[in-house]
Amino acid sequence: MTTTEAATEVAQAEAPGWRFFDTVVTGSRRLGPSTVRLTLGAPELAGFGVAGDDQRIKFVLPRQPGSDVMELLVPGDEWYAAYCALPDEVRPFLRTYTVRAARPDRAEIDVDVVLHGVDGGHAGPAATWAAAAVPGDRLVVLGPDRPGSGRMWGVEWAPPATAHTLLLAADETAVPAVGAILEGLAPGRRVVALLEVPETGDEQALDVPAGVTVHWLPRSGRARGELLVPAVHAALCELGIASPGRTGEVVEDAGPDDIDLLWEVPDVDATAGCYAWLAGEAGVVKQLRRHLVTDLGVPRNEVAFMGYWRVGVAA
Repeated sequence: MTTTEAATEVAQAEAPGWRFFDTVVTGSRRLGPSTVRLTLGAPELAGFGVAGDDQRIKFVLPRQPGSDVMELLVPGDEWYAAYCALPDEVRPFLRTYTVRAARPDRAEIDVDVVLHGVDGGHAGPAATWAAAAVPGDRLVVLGPDRPGSGRMWGVEWAPPATAHTLLLAADETAVPAVGAILEGLAPGRRVVALLEVPETGDEQALDVPAGVTVHWLPRSGRARGELLVPAVHAALCELGIASPGRTGEVVEDAGPDDIDLLWEVPDVDATAGCYAWLAGEAGVVKQLRRHLVTDLGVPRNEVAFMGYWRVGVAA
């Protein structure tokens, strides 16, 4: 066996197995006008794999309300191929969310769901389901089968140890990730978080360490990014991450249907003293990406950009 083959074998052995957790809603409460927090429980969640503060999972939702999606799913490494092979009319919906909190000792997790379009009747399957969820409702969740570390577990927050200054900017869909990140920080860094939310009342009380400043930016009918983009610009300049008049690398814009190009996370061995983490609607993230890297000259290895969702695509 070659060295490369041996390393691959070790990496595969250490990688998590993604499995389906058949959970039950044990609690549901509104955090504000736009968000509901669901508590999900299941005995097997005692071994749920948490690898970081922005741990991603997927909701698995039936095409036909009330149907049992577990009957359609194949456990093990071949689950995705089997899932894709299902007929369109029965293939369950998959929607990505962040674990807001995990309590293995109680075999439960919290997940915050933004209720996009629920009041106007244009919500997607996940928001529609979450808005009506009550204790006792079942929800299948896809996630790693054991704790670990690294991106293979579905986490991205990994600023370099040298980063003494942090900027986090997000819309409401990334507030759960930012909230968990901030509450998990050790004191000693200068941290600014800018959180654009739909309206006043969507602010949340966060238990953050000394040195962390959180600014809530209610849109209140304004366009997405109208408050967040200038706030990020001002904060970057104030923190010394960028300066007006400095230009940098030209980045290619992603096409309207290509959200993957808006998911760029620098390697954890970056040596930057500052680090920016930006997540939210793809169009706003694209604007921020171009502005920071090209217009303000922020090095790409100092900024993580993540398009969590896109306007017009149901959540």
